[in-house]
Amino acid sequence: MNSNVHPEAKIGANVTIEPFATVHKDVIVGDGTWIGANVVLMNGARIGKNCKIYPGAVIGGEPQDLKFEGEYSTAEVGDNTVIREYVTINRGTAASGKLRTVVGSNTLVMSYVHIAHDCCIGSNVIMAGYAGLAGEVEIGDWAILGGGALAHQFVRIGEHSMISGGAKIGKDIPPYVLVGHEPLAYGGVNVIGLRRRGFTAEQMEKIHDVYRILYQSKLNVTQACEEIDKLPACAERDVILSFVRSSKRGIIKANSAAEVEGK
Repeated sequence: MNSNVHPEAKIGANVTIEPFATVHKDVIVGDGTWIGANVVLMNGARIGKNCKIYPGAVIGGEPQDLKFEGEYSTAEVGDNTVIREYVTINRGTAASGKLRTVVGSNTLVMSYVHIAHDCCIGSNVIMAGYAGLAGEVEIGDWAILGGGALAHQFVRIGEHSMISGGAKIGKDIPPYVLVGHEPLAYGGVNVIGLRRRGFTAEQMEKIHDVYRILYQSKLNVTQACEEIDKLPACAERDVILSFVRSSKRGIIKANSAAEVEGK
């Protein structure tokens, strides 16, 4: 049996669509992408170049949000991204003003992950199996979510952070950190991940300096940010400060047994 591809869907060059896949009318698929059997690309799906979408995935489903009133919106996947079996990615809504759900380029979304309406996921992100995002979650570039991690609506997860499997994410997670424990807490700087991505020892020490103040000085967040402002300016400091100061849900707390920074 052949795939069911609507004649008005826009399919790029060298795209492979396996049997039993369904591609609706308002769909765009970039060059070189592979679409596995039983994949469903619904209206509003926008797939980049050289992606791999494994059997059973559904992209572009209507938002599971009572505020959704049928408005036009999209679910967008960047280039070179891998979507594994039975992943679901819903379209955006008008409530957020974005009308789009976005998954960046070079990202790996493992089996059974759910990405709800209006989420914005950066590039080079890894989401392990069974992770789930409620609506309007933001994830920065290079973040890693362990298997079964669950993020509350509106949560923000900073770039280069790493979150343990099974985490219940109800507060914002700043950039460059390791997060674990129950309840979820700051567990140090993601030194190994940063080193793998080419951060220098000097850059990592500047990140350590910021988090010593934020999590070990016993200052409240506002006071800590004022002290961090006094540190020598650098890109890493400014990224963290901007993230913390713009947090609406508040950031995760320190674990009482967190290691002393500076190693």
